[in-house]
Amino acid sequence: MKLFSSVHDISNLKESVNQALMLKADPFGHQKLGKNKTLGLVFLNPSLRTRLSTQKAALNLGMNVMVMNLDKEGWALETEDGVVMNGTTVEHIREAAAVMGEYCDILGFRSFPKLQNRDEDYSEGLFNKFVKFSGVPVISLESATLHPLQSFADLITIEENKKIVKPKVVLTWAPHVKALPQAVPNSFSEWMCRAQAEGMVDFVITHPQGLELAEKFTPGAKIEYNQDLALQGADFVYAKNWSSYTDYGKTVSGAESWMMTHKKLEQTHEAKVMHCLPVRRDFELSAEVLDGPHSIVIKEAANRVWSAQMVLKNMLEGLK
Repeated sequence: MKLFSSVHDISNLKESVNQALMLKADPFGHQKLGKNKTLGLVFLNPSLRTRLSTQKAALNLGMNVMVMNLDKEGWALETEDGVVMNGTTVEHIREAAAVMGEYCDILGFRSFPKLQNRDEDYSEGLFNKFVKFSGVPVISLESATLHPLQSFADLITIEENKKIVKPKVVLTWAPHVKALPQAVPNSFSEWMCRAQAEGMVDFVITHPQGLELAEKFTPGAKIEYNQDLALQGADFVYAKNWSSYTDYGKTVSGAESWMMTHKKLEQTHEAKVMHCLPVRRDFELSAEVLDGPHSIVIKEAANRVWSAQMVLKNMLEGLK
């Protein structure tokens, strides 16, 4: 594996989940793979779970880890080609990424969209340039449109906690105080649609009208605008806010009724509730749900280690 940026970089979902669970059962069994190898984690945006879980996964594999918050600790970065750099930018991504590739055997890179220009964000230009110029295997730690390590951990969590062979999984929009990117719901949808195609889940997306995700991330998903109907018989409910794709970067107001509560969960099949975190209590998700028996958000976050460790293990095995 040279690149991990989407579900398309995984050849077999069930096998990959099983690999991750084997690593969870024996975290330190492959430390020889990472001996004298270095992972560089590069962040242009804040991180808690992604940084700590990926760092722990690398340490479990015997790797050295270097972390850089490029937005705070690096030079102002130029990403466009053909620009005369006589302004505020100091270093071009061509040199920055290439130098990092000289120091590290594997790199992880995280950036968020600006939510101003859809074509620019969905081209994934920044991430793709980092991949191109670094010259080493790269893991997406979240990009403008996708968050694959999170979605892989989500699938691991569902497989661990399911009570039936093919559970019903519902992604439900949740209210928020500001417009958020589509990366997490895009990615979760992409992974669940793939899992549905492989007979692992039934997948439903529910949200207010006008908040449809890009169709390329939702092939085969059932779209239901009535949240109550979508929740009926659900085994897993994944709550997450996102802004509009069509009216790009815009959000809706007055939709606080979409927050998940115990009352709404009565319509489900005793569904387990998931969220990528961080979460705004009693706005995105009610505290009674987060603190109650339905919530598996902490287990979900813990599985971030094993999704990252499985990807790193595969990349290390491919290094010469």
